[in-house]
Amino acid sequence: MKYLRIAWRIWAKSLGSKDGRTDREADFVAGIRTFIFISYLATNFFIISGVIRHWNDIPTKRLPVLDQPI
Repeated sequence: MKYLRIAWRIWAKSLGSKDGRTDREADFVAGIRTFIFISYLATNFFIISGVIRHWNDIPTKRLPVLDQPI
């Protein structure tokens, strides 16, 4: 438990300055910043995976039936 508390303190300080009047309020702010960081990380993961998926995409030829008017 002690290591978890130390890790949380280091993580909270790495997110930025300690904001809040009390330790509980500062922990809450760090939790919100952690949520924002994780959402940015997930968004970037999906953007990068989409770029990799479509990297060097070869366009396919349309079927002749699809080129005809209705």
